[in-house]
Amino acid sequence: MTDQTPPTRARAGGRSARRALRSAPNFEMLPGLTRNIPLCEVMDEAQVERIDNASMDILENVGVHFRDPIAIEDWKKAGAKVVGETVYLDRGLVRDLISTIPSDFTYHARDPKKNVRLGGKHSIFVPMTGAPFLRDLDDVRRNPMLDDLAMFHKLAHMMPALHSSAHHIVEPYDHPISQRHLQITYSSMKYSDKTFMGMTTSPKNAEDVMDMCAILFGEDFIEKNPVTTGNCNGNSPLVWDETMLGALRAFCRRNQPVLCSPFVLGGANTPASVAASVAQLNAEALSALAYTQVIRRGCPAIYGHYLSTVSMKSGAPMAGTPEISLMNFMIGQMARHYDVPWRTSNTLGGAKTFDAQAGYESATTLSSVIHAGANYIWHSAGWNEAGMHCSVAKFIVDAEQCAMAYRMAEGPNWDDFDTAIAAVSDIGPGGHYLGHPHTQENFQSAFFMPDMFDNNSIEQWIAEGSVEITERALKHAKKLLSEYQEPALDIAKDEELRDYIARREREIPAADELNQSY
Repeated sequence: MTDQTPPTRARAGGRSARRALRSAPNFEMLPGLTRNIPLCEVMDEAQVERIDNASMDILENVGVHFRDPIAIEDWKKAGAKVVGETVYLDRGLVRDLISTIPSDFTYHARDPKKNVRLGGKHSIFVPMTGAPFLRDLDDVRRNPMLDDLAMFHKLAHMMPALHSSAHHIVEPYDHPISQRHLQITYSSMKYSDKTFMGMTTSPKNAEDVMDMCAILFGEDFIEKNPVTTGNCNGNSPLVWDETMLGALRAFCRRNQPVLCSPFVLGGANTPASVAASVAQLNAEALSALAYTQVIRRGCPAIYGHYLSTVSMKSGAPMAGTPEISLMNFMIGQMARHYDVPWRTSNTLGGAKTFDAQAGYESATTLSSVIHAGANYIWHSAGWNEAGMHCSVAKFIVDAEQCAMAYRMAEGPNWDDFDTAIAAVSDIGPGGHYLGHPHTQENFQSAFFMPDMFDNNSIEQWIAEGSVEITERALKHAKKLLSEYQEPALDIAKDEELRDYIARREREIPAADELNQSY
């Protein structure tokens, strides 16, 4: 038989140089994702209109409670009907207000090369936040400290598919609740130069975050450019409280985007119906989105939500269920109907360890949010135990899963189609492509090769110690942390931030029984 494999073309540096290139760490952030695959849209135009009409009927006839005297006065001035704390929103007023929300905008990071666009086809992956526990580098479940938060910010900085360092990925228990937002924000800024989130745990905390952003970027700059993201959760059904609304105002007044996020526990605080739950959620989100424009016309804002269904056996929230995927598809359609960016939650799970359940739940959610066309893809790394802990091992694997989803969502690459087709003629029947120049040039980029998955034979896996994915991920996390290089923060700005934190810590009571005015 004639060997039809063409000779391998020599490349600069030789085999050892190529091997070194393959093994060299690459922490360069992927650009913000531009999706190029079709959307999964489960509603036709008439059904979208049906949800919209039902939501507007809720806003006009049932109303939304705004439990905040400032918001009540704002709505009266805007022309809404107000009875006590109930605001009845005319659909014409709602449509007029949300029409001024930008359909897309650009987040500006400390490193301008890491700016990312959001809205339309443009998406970003953001790590989880809010975990009161962690599973650490030894896979031990315990209370987190500020050093643990810094560790996660460092890992977020180094994971290419994560576009943000978020904020309190885990709660730092070694700092008073009343002062944590200062250290959390500083950690987000110091250990990564990507965009980050800002704490909205109280109106004054949100103002502190805005002041720190002004120090880092300049007051004039944040007046014109989004640099951070707030999150304001609604109290479903149909309630927005004083704490969230005050924090929302602090962000919007400084032109910074807020995720307007109803908190859905399907069957508990929404009807036991997918379509009706979406209609209620849509009304809640629209009421908050409209209020952002009452505060400041043209301010960026993001249609948000947190989705879970409730087990009718135990009352516990569930993740990865078919109904959550369907709601994501539907909410994506509604956000596009109003031409506003939207947020969803990613890689969620209720598993207590990083086991098969965690993998299945997270993969189901990740697939649905990508096909739903989500823009701000939050909780993308580390979430487990219904958000009660952030797992270091899962954080690493989730981030790689996001990189895989990124590759899929980009769609097929046609750039080398003609040269690749030409290789078919070169090889012909019965040959192989391993030594062909096209393969040699493209083997590293043609197919995604996950580091965290083991695809070797069972014999090789056993010979190498039968290492399972949790151990593999923890070893990788330790290696990453040993290679971490802190992105230099301007010395003068760093000093000003530290001085600000020190002053505010002197002013804020350290007792955990903090009055919410702070």
